[in-house]
Amino acid sequence: MDPELIAVVAVILAAMAFDYTNGFHDAANAIATSVSTRALTPRVALAMAAVGNFIGAHLGTEVAKTVGDGLVDLPIGIPSLGIVFAGVLGAITWNLITWYFGLPSSSSHALFGGLVGATLFATVGEVQWDNIINKVLIPMVVSPVVGLLLGFIFMIAIMWTFRRGHPGRLNRGFRWAQTVSAAGMSIGHGMQDAAKTMGIVVLALYTGGFQSDSTHIPEWVYWTSAGVLAAGTYAGGWRIIRTLGRKIIDLGPSEGFAAETVASSVLYFNALVLHAPISTTHTITSAIMGVGATKRLSAVRWNVAGNIVIAWITTFPAAAFFACVFYFVVRPLFTG
Repeated sequence: MDPELIAVVAVILAAMAFDYTNGFHDAANAIATSVSTRALTPRVALAMAAVGNFIGAHLGTEVAKTVGDGLVDLPIGIPSLGIVFAGVLGAITWNLITWYFGLPSSSSHALFGGLVGATLFATVGEVQWDNIINKVLIPMVVSPVVGLLLGFIFMIAIMWTFRRGHPGRLNRGFRWAQTVSAAGMSIGHGMQDAAKTMGIVVLALYTGGFQSDSTHIPEWVYWTSAGVLAAGTYAGGWRIIRTLGRKIIDLGPSEGFAAETVASSVLYFNALVLHAPISTTHTITSAIMGVGATKRLSAVRWNVAGNIVIAWITTFPAAAFFACVFYFVVRPLFTG
């Protein structure tokens, strides 16, 4: 069998493994608030999230192009495939570590960190630092701040608008509304996270010499990436769901609706307008914190939030470190 084909298949399989871990790792992003407020049963919420991820994957083309062509510049050849392979393995490793401890870290930044770490220590390839700064690092800082502030503002608006409403009827109404906001969150997650896997597959096809365009996404890539992410989402990531749904703050239906609506709006804007691959984890977690702060500052368990922020900060360098280790291990297998 052609060595280039073997290498490309190996990278695509690794990308699908990452996609699956991304699904069960980040399932909490879409459903934790709906499950914790009992707006949806866990399995119904997971099924909705899986379908939403599948739909969203077909809307995240521009994000996929940014990941596949905008973060690292790799020449065509087997050595470049080794870099991508090691980068994906680094991201998978960090996903599994943070999942084990129930920390909602960013699978996106784990993937970006893995690609950058493997590229830095390779003899070929170059990191596109301008794009890393503008499309990864700046959104990494800005999106949680925006999510926090918008969550706070939107929740204040809901509290003022429905201040004379009957609590029981309002809770029932917002539970129904959460069905819509959770679906919106699921589609936004697919637009961002399935698109990142698609970008990796396209990068593998291009560097392996199987397509001449570094941004073209074959139709089968949409279906495969979306399907694997949906399967991983349906498997569920209950450790992280418990962290987001209960450990940061005790959410009610109105708070859950507000957090999901704000987070999905930020995801859509970045995917469709800015074409920026932002973290769904950062966005929904910060929105939950902003919504919770409207009760009182002490309502947010800031010690849990602090542990999450530490995981956010360490994700990029930690995944880069693991990718470097994997690169030195797999480099002899990707010579050509």
